[in-house]
Amino acid sequence: MTRCRLCGSAALASVVDLGATPPCESFLAADQLDQPEPAYPLHLQVCTDCWLAQIPPLITPEETFKEYAYFSSYSTSWVEHARTFVADAVQRVGLGTDGSEAFVVEVASNDGYLLKHVVDRGIRCLGIEPSVNVGAAAREAGVPTFTEFLSPDTGSAVRAEHGPADLVVANNVYAHIPDVVGFTQGLRALVADDGWVSIEVQHLLTLIEENQYDTIYHEHFQYYTVASAIRALASGGLALVDVELLPTHGGSIRLWARPAEVAGEPTQQVADVLAREKAAGLQELSGYTEFSARVAKVRRDLLKFLIEAAERGETVVGYGAPGKGNTLLNHCGIRPDLLAYTVDRNPYKHGRFTPGTRIPILPPEQIAADKPDYVLVLPWNLRTELVEQLSFVHEWGGRLVFPIPELSIVEVAQSKEVTA
Repeated sequence: MTRCRLCGSAALASVVDLGATPPCESFLAADQLDQPEPAYPLHLQVCTDCWLAQIPPLITPEETFKEYAYFSSYSTSWVEHARTFVADAVQRVGLGTDGSEAFVVEVASNDGYLLKHVVDRGIRCLGIEPSVNVGAAAREAGVPTFTEFLSPDTGSAVRAEHGPADLVVANNVYAHIPDVVGFTQGLRALVADDGWVSIEVQHLLTLIEENQYDTIYHEHFQYYTVASAIRALASGGLALVDVELLPTHGGSIRLWARPAEVAGEPTQQVADVLAREKAAGLQELSGYTEFSARVAKVRRDLLKFLIEAAERGETVVGYGAPGKGNTLLNHCGIRPDLLAYTVDRNPYKHGRFTPGTRIPILPPEQIAADKPDYVLVLPWNLRTELVEQLSFVHEWGGRLVFPIPELSIVEVAQSKEVTA
């Protein structure tokens, strides 16, 4: 990558280089363990002209998403997050409140985890989901779903067939597309001229401040501040109206945008978040220079803990097999001698192995059967949910380990967390 994919500038500066790793969702079947496995450089850079943080587009979305291992409905807290969003959006946008038929489109709608709440309200909707397998699951759940990637042409075709959307939702996808300009133009093609677009994406501010480097992986082509998101939205004819700060994924932003012609002035909240980003130095290189050193410390601390536990004869297993976990495992060089296995609620992953590190993935019930001394929680962003789900490890004196933002070892008792 020699030029910024948003503004075309050649002024790219290194933020952190995580070496080379396999694509984070390319889980291996047992018969693939003796076969070659491709790995690609994972190097985050930032454009010092528009301040979009980005990695080189070394894999294509088609390689990642045609057959996808992530099903949103397996996260209880994420399904609840979606339900709350739909309820709030109906009120905010006024969907159907004037007696007219409303229409909602979600881009990257996954297995229908969000749109099922729209269906339940009797509101006409359509999911646009590129993954064949999860799109099929959505249709089986009663959510109308079109299998395709969003582009300007796709957006225009959907609009021509179904009409313009009063609300277009794009949650956790704006980072997943290398053609950010074309994707944004696709959003504009979908939305009505007086409609709304809601985008949720991880906030680069919290990624930097909270050492969340494991969320850097090949599926995520860019990482947004509100300032860089404003530039990206403008490239497709959209303007930011409001922003919400969310706790999801360790810290996200919800961008409320409209066609530029009707957007009006942004809210004070937009100005406030822009000021926070500027104060954190994210519009100058000084805000990025210490990040690499903090990443190195996370790696050293986790490896030290795992090695010392092994030397004491203590057992450590993992919980979860998220994409972010595979960035962490590969960057730290963790193998089954330090982490015997990990478990996941998604049956698709059972019997498979983590990419690169070849750690077995088993059903969650294995933890109670084996009673390990420690459980390393890889989806650390679900800490509150998982402390409750894993409270049973207290029965044999087990402890939970959270690697991000810094190593934390906790006891769990009666669904409460106690620092060990």
